Amino acid sequence: MTVTARPPSPQANASARLRQLFLSGIGGNGGDYAEFLRQLVPIIRRLIRHKLSDSEVDDVAQEVLISVHKARHTYDGGRQLMPWLYAIIQFRLHDHLREHYRHHTDRETGEVDLDLFFADVTNQGRDHEYIEELLEGLPELQQQILLLLYVEGYTAKEVGDQLTMTESAVKVAAHRSIHKIRQRHGL
Repeated sequence: MTVTARPPSPQANASARLRQLFLSGIGGNGGDYAEFLRQLVPIIRRLIRHKLSDSEVDDVAQEVLISVHKARHTYDGGRQLMPWLYAIIQFRLHDHLREHYRHHTDRETGEVDLDLFFADVTNQGRDHEYIEELLEGLPELQQQILLLLYVEGYTAKEVGDQLTMTESAVKVAAHRSIHKIRQRHGL
């Protein structure tokens, strides 16, 4: 019985070609580097489009291309290229989503925009003590939730993961806390 090797899949061929272009490009061949970037764009779009609106896909794709370019010196030529690229794509996607949710959490849950309020507090030269005064009287868990959401910029899901709570429970606690702050301080 003779064993014949399976031909490489089209995906493996495309991955090998992309790696070849990248290595040649970082080696100084500008044409290959430009072709690498052109071939990378549809891959990026395919991987991120299911999590973003159409208008956001191009923005995140551009951020990925910039990150790949800036990090090209960190690529270990002895390793596969695609896992390195996937990691960069995932980091940029998560950064974008974190920023998006940080700015939209309040509007989606109908809460007062406390991140703008906290920004206003710091812009007016008020310090950490003033924020503590606003949070005073709230249970420690609610204080922690508000600080993580509105000062640190985490999403409700990330806060829930850190505090072993559901995302919904975090949103409910934040909403109730904000309501208490608004009543107490006339906001």
